Amino acid sequence: MTITLNIPSEVEAPLRREAEKAGLDADKYVVKALREQLLHRSQEADSCPPKTEAELLQKINLGLSQEAWQRYHQLVAKRRAGTLTTDEQHVLITLSDQIEKANAERIEHLVELARLRQTSLEAVMKALGIEAPPYG
Repeated sequence: MTITLNIPSEVEAPLRREAEKAGLDADKYVVKALREQLLHRSQEADSCPPKTEAELLQKINLGLSQEAWQRYHQLVAKRRAGTLTTDEQHVLITLSDQIEKANAERIEHLVELARLRQTSLEAVMKALGIEAPPYG
């Protein structure tokens, strides 16, 4: 399906700048923004009452306990050294799964905070001093 939009000139320049920041051409950026907006409205209709910024910040800062992180790093070191037992491997997998789940929930809360602030995920992460993990 093709829809032609007439975008006012005062909206076009900021739109193109935001698209460039996102590494997308303007058409793909508009489709992405519309998709996110429609998904957001759909989720709002289905979800519980909206969270406050303070609630979201609290959830963003949650994570594994210091003891769990210490155990995780010990097990990773043992894995690298080739001394990890089968039981320890199961514990490491469980901890890795917990970390992955916590990171996914953190991203969900960051996205929700970005929506609440009416800004991008990247802007919220930058404001909170959160860096995306390196890829590669």
